Amino acid sequence: MSTIYDRLGTLGAPARVRVLRLLELEELAVGELAKVVQMPQSTVSRHLKDLLDHDWVVRRREGTAARFAMSDTLDAEARGLWELVKAATDDDHADDGLRLASVLAAREVDSRTFFGRVGGSWTDLRRELFGASFLLPGLLAALSPDEVIADLGCGAGDVTALLAPNVRKVIAVDREPLMIAAARARLGDAANVDLREGPLEAPPLAASEVDVALLMLVLHHVVDPGAVLRSLAPAMTARGRVVILDMVAHDRDEYRRSMGHRHLGFSRDDLARFAEGSGLAVARYDVLAPDPEGTGPALFVAVLRAG
Repeated sequence: MSTIYDRLGTLGAPARVRVLRLLELEELAVGELAKVVQMPQSTVSRHLKDLLDHDWVVRRREGTAARFAMSDTLDAEARGLWELVKAATDDDHADDGLRLASVLAAREVDSRTFFGRVGGSWTDLRRELFGASFLLPGLLAALSPDEVIADLGCGAGDVTALLAPNVRKVIAVDREPLMIAAARARLGDAANVDLREGPLEAPPLAASEVDVALLMLVLHHVVDPGAVLRSLAPAMTARGRVVILDMVAHDRDEYRRSMGHRHLGFSRDDLARFAEGSGLAVARYDVLAPDPEGTGPALFVAVLRAG
């Protein structure tokens, strides 16, 4: 337990007082704090460790990142000392408040910002949210050894790596250069993998090039899923189908802010509505058994065919 001397020592550093003033107002990540106080992240991390060690702040994990906030369980002695220090430093670093407002305004990430930030670490984050066993049911809806599969929103290449040994060709598409780079590093020189950069609303696919268009945990990041389905129709062969693996409709609104989700999952009716005008119809919609290791919403696999 921290003594009064420990607490005096911790609050004796002006930088730690600045950090604590900010964390009393808002839960922040290390990088966000560094931007506000204009210090290197390593310096901010050092001050945070001291504040954590003496129970001034608490840490909360969010995916692979961490956020910090002032503890709301300070005892009377710590609270009284803090109020005294805070009152004595009210006029210090007034521009911290302005920079904090700017950081908070920029926090509303879209999916492009999110994926550009996490890059290759998306694999670990996805495993934390959904586990790993969802992959096989989704792939079984698509696999055929003589087919060409488009892995749309391929990310770091996890699914492409599983598909490639079992099909004629995989066209792996992602709009993010960092994701394409991560996929290339993972896949090496696989002869039947073609990595292409481009948006899902206008995918870099030739007419009648694809037998299966695979959308795994990507459609919820798209503003207009209907536009994606309409754009895929010209690229599909006569036997083509679109296979979607995504979240069922859910109420975790925090995903909009933290990961740039545009949609909170999809029902069968949602997919049918998005498919209108695309020439596709929902032929199958199955909710998958949840993985016990996953912490995210339930998932479904759907198959859309020309109809």
